Amino acid sequence: MPTKVQVKKTKKSTQRPVKKTVKKTARKVTWNDGEAGLKELKKIQKETWLAIRENQRKIDGLNSVVDRILTPGLPQKFKKFGYSFTRLASYSYTAGVWAQIDGMLENGTQAMAVEVKMTLRQSDIDDHILRMEKIRKFADEHGDNRQFIGAIAAIITDEPTKNYALEKGLFVIEPSGEDVKVTKPAVEPRVW
Repeated sequence: MPTKVQVKKTKKSTQRPVKKTVKKTARKVTWNDGEAGLKELKKIQKETWLAIRENQRKIDGLNSVVDRILTPGLPQKFKKFGYSFTRLASYSYTAGVWAQIDGMLENGTQAMAVEVKMTLRQSDIDDHILRMEKIRKFADEHGDNRQFIGAIAAIITDEPTKNYALEKGLFVIEPSGEDVKVTKPAVEPRVW
């Protein structure tokens, strides 16, 4: 009877065969090639800016809707807090100080700058506080001695973010059924 002999299996080689490289001669770029590339780049840039402007138009339209939902009737809402505002306007301050204000409730001695957002984030609150400082600077430079108060209006906000705004001395305006609800800051309203 034949005897069994064990055969050792060998591992396959993990080395890959070397690929031959083909040397290609570099193509010379001509002036016309450069002009064509520049023309294509300008076309892409123009298309990109058009897309950015279109997105901004959509955002502005949404912000306009949010403004219309949250700001009407605010002068009456603030009467219960002792404020008597006679006017609601929007501004863009310039002359070395840039600050856009979505809604400014005003009377002869006080003004409340209302920042309107779709969704409120903590960074929006911090930005509004910086905006309030710019408004105060602009007012001081132009002899406006009114007290400035801040408020944030948002369609969507979470409790921690809302509390952050209130702790910073800002009023919070949010939807409540078919109306809006105004919450007074947890501390004395901050005045700039």
